[in-house]
Amino acid sequence: MATRAVLQTFERYQKERVAFVSAVAEMAKNPQNIEALQQAGSMALLRPLLLDNVPSIQQSAALALGRLANYSDDLAEAVVQNEILPQLVYSLSEQNRFYKQAAAFCLRAVAKHSPELAQAVIDSGSLDSLVTCLEEFDPGVKEAAAWTLGYIAGHNAELAQQVVDAGAVPLLVLCVQEPELSLKRIAASSLSDIAKHTPELAQAVVDAGAVAYLAPLVINQDAKLKRQVCCALSQIAKHSVDLAEVVVGAEIFPKILTCLKFPDEFVKKHSATVVREICKHTPELAQLVVGNGGVGALVDYVGESSGNNRLPGIMALGYIAAFSETLALSVIAEKALPPLVAALAEETEDHLKSATAWTLGQIGRHTPDHAKAVSDTGVLASLVSLEADNASSEDLRTKCRRALKSIIGKLTHLPALDALVHRPLPEGVMKMVLEQVGKVLANDPSGRSAFVHSGGLAAVQQMAEAPGSKLKEAVEIINSCYPEEIVKYYSPSYSQQLLEKLESLTTGQQVTY
Repeated sequence: MATRAVLQTFERYQKERVAFVSAVAEMAKNPQNIEALQQAGSMALLRPLLLDNVPSIQQSAALALGRLANYSDDLAEAVVQNEILPQLVYSLSEQNRFYKQAAAFCLRAVAKHSPELAQAVIDSGSLDSLVTCLEEFDPGVKEAAAWTLGYIAGHNAELAQQVVDAGAVPLLVLCVQEPELSLKRIAASSLSDIAKHTPELAQAVVDAGAVAYLAPLVINQDAKLKRQVCCALSQIAKHSVDLAEVVVGAEIFPKILTCLKFPDEFVKKHSATVVREICKHTPELAQLVVGNGGVGALVDYVGESSGNNRLPGIMALGYIAAFSETLALSVIAEKALPPLVAALAEETEDHLKSATAWTLGQIGRHTPDHAKAVSDTGVLASLVSLEADNASSEDLRTKCRRALKSIIGKLTHLPALDALVHRPLPEGVMKMVLEQVGKVLANDPSGRSAFVHSGGLAAVQQMAEAPGSKLKEAVEIINSCYPEEIVKYYSPSYSQQLLEKLESLTTGQQVTY
């Protein structure tokens, strides 16, 4: 009887522990409860339960601590200060798979907030245990470990290097080959987080054979997996020509271009980013994109997307056009200009307008034909307005000014230049326009008459006579293309000179009389 009473007491104690830890774990799901749980001292009470002799209690305690740490960096800091991490790491190598998942979740919840907290997770000795978990049979444990390693590596190059040094990359590549979709996604995401920092880290991912297993997954129909795979490939390709060629060598073209038509917005954005990171390196890689029909696909994407999703497409077109007049002509031929002009007009954020202005400049800067194609869209007026607008960011105004200089510097189509002469332009832009008009008129006798009839010559004379004008030199170059009598005739002071002459004649006649 006495033995039974003792056992009942211990059973009741165990049930209360289970009930307590389960309730705290459940309450920690709701952000509204977090502050109250913290004030009640939940962390100090949960800590000893991590070493409980009942596995389900250990698991629930780790889960509750993870949810608390996930909420804010202050609570994650409290987990570190309460010396909970060493207990979690110790249990990672000892306990069952359910506890390992909960412990890895708690480590991830701490590591995600800042590089300092991620370093604290590493300092607790977790890397070796997490890497060992990648070799577990259970896919849930692998997933939890891969996710935690990704969060640690994502902060900076130094932390990512420690993950690489722990031997995680080859095992993450093996995880990409596993049949479970969720494991593939998280392994691809973690490889992306490692590769994004430096060429050396990206090379470590390539050396482990990652690209050969990531590239075929581009055609997988799972949207979340496609996102992570495209993101990882772009993070590898961005660093250098050699790494971009490794990605291209895995035969991602033209498959990656079909992703630009995929229903998921993030898949489209990340696949456009892959194309951008490849074509930016060399004319040969840009030509490869063009040869696979990449320009047409990018043009459609820019036309159909909006906001930040548009950015990689806009920049990819700019990189392609920048390399040569032939590549720029292929961008014009694929009707890239209308969606770019629309983006400049529609987008509200300055960084998107800046990228669009830059791309338009890259397209128009090669030859007079390129410049005329850009000018014919009427976009020069928009660039002028944005450059003159005080509300525009400094970067946007600089990009617009450079684009105008590039395009106007090649523009020989006199009607387009004439239209700009009649607009109220900032003095710096007007000077560029007048200098170009002078060059064109010097070589175009038939255009001189048209410039007079349009009122251009008269407008130019008024600019030269404006107080404090810095345009006199440019106006004199234009005037040198005309006879002195015509220049005088269109001068604003000419009528005044005639009146003065008439008055002097009248006065002279009166004196003689």
